[in-house]
Amino acid sequence: MSVNNKYEAVIGLEVHAQMLTKTKAYSNDINEYGANPNTNVSVISLGHPGTLPVMNKKTIEYAIRLGLACESNIAPYQYFARKNYFYPDLPKGYQITQDKTPICTGGHIFIKTDDGNEKEIGITRIHMEEDAGKSIHDVDVYDTLVDLNRAGTPLLEIVSEPDLKTSQEAYNYLTEVRKLLRYLDICDGNMEEGSMRCDANVSVMLKGSKVFGTKVEVKNMNSIRNVQRAIEFEISRQIEQIEKGEAIAQETRGFDALKGITISQRTKEAANDYRYFPEPDLQPITVSKEQIETVRETMPALPRDLFFKYINELGLSSYDAQVLTDTKSIALYFEEVIQTTKNYKGAANFVMGDVKSFLNNRSIEIEDFPIPAKHIGLLVNIIDEGKVSTSAASQKLFPLMVENPAVEPLTLAEQNNLIQESDENSLITYIQQVINENPVETERYKNGEKQLLGLFMGKLMKVSGGKADPKLANQLLRTTLDNL
Repeated sequence: MSVNNKYEAVIGLEVHAQMLTKTKAYSNDINEYGANPNTNVSVISLGHPGTLPVMNKKTIEYAIRLGLACESNIAPYQYFARKNYFYPDLPKGYQITQDKTPICTGGHIFIKTDDGNEKEIGITRIHMEEDAGKSIHDVDVYDTLVDLNRAGTPLLEIVSEPDLKTSQEAYNYLTEVRKLLRYLDICDGNMEEGSMRCDANVSVMLKGSKVFGTKVEVKNMNSIRNVQRAIEFEISRQIEQIEKGEAIAQETRGFDALKGITISQRTKEAANDYRYFPEPDLQPITVSKEQIETVRETMPALPRDLFFKYINELGLSSYDAQVLTDTKSIALYFEEVIQTTKNYKGAANFVMGDVKSFLNNRSIEIEDFPIPAKHIGLLVNIIDEGKVSTSAASQKLFPLMVENPAVEPLTLAEQNNLIQESDENSLITYIQQVINENPVETERYKNGEKQLLGLFMGKLMKVSGGKADPKLANQLLRTTLDNL
């Protein structure tokens, strides 16, 4: 048994999600990524004396929405606090946050474990706060630059229970959190832009132990994959240190993505002295049951609900359901497709196959896909009705639909002579032509080489211009050859 197998990891994640509000958390400054540095600021976000924050009601709605999705408890009464610390990119010298009264407590998110089973990850709390600005270290050789556009941007912090055991589980958890945020239209989840960030709390202990090891916090990770890499390194580092008889320091470490290692940034005392106290300039807020129900009525279908709908109601495989619900836009498109067809498997195949291939080849999103969803459903229907073969639909009709998105597929098929030939007399004529043109192969078939049926079928489709009904043509061809 390897040394690593003696230990198990204990992992908890803190996710910071920037909310997609038009303005900041406590001012009417524009909340926008990519603007010129220090342009989306005002005396309020800069903390000038005498200025007062004003609550952005949309942030409360978004927090309730996420809490409902996670089946959390929504606090009826909350007040804000000042979290005091001094960074160059924190203009006020404090951050407005929720300390003692987070808006959401409890709840859970379901993930897949390393062996593919479902696991429930507990949520400790979800609270509202504001973001700090951004320090930029790689533009000037000598100085750190500060951009305060991000200061005051509304955040939701999602703190998990330490229920994660592996780096893969952490990866899967973050994937589910990002998917949920996107389905709820709360956050775009773009970690590379900093709109979703993650801190990982990692410790290790002997398997079967009830006592957690010393926790290390890892920051500065700009992708889900880098979170996974950082956790993997940190687990190995801590095990190696324990095996050497060395104590694990309670500290904050950063992740160097190029080297794939974590680096000590600062040690932590037993508790950080942020000198929390109630925010004197913001009124406490109350959330009524009526307010919660109003938000609940506007909730979209959630990915897990759609996943089980596709399996249990539509009869799709778990693989198909997973692919279709991975992104909200694809799921919504598929939902429209199945309004015009009851062949759910056929619809799924077209969306996951031809449609997604088209998107990937052109590096575009489904929002820019030209074919209306209902036309994909109609395409599946005319295949099922035997009017167009699957191959003709995919290879010929689908490209025509891209070029003529306003025209229904049946009309395009008729205009371009793609309607499948299902008349038995016509098919017999094609079959006789193929037999007459291939006497050697016909004789070999009669002598027992039944595998030549595929060759005859290929020639038949070529003679018919691809319009022969494959199922009927195959049946007639086999009968004709067997009766020679």
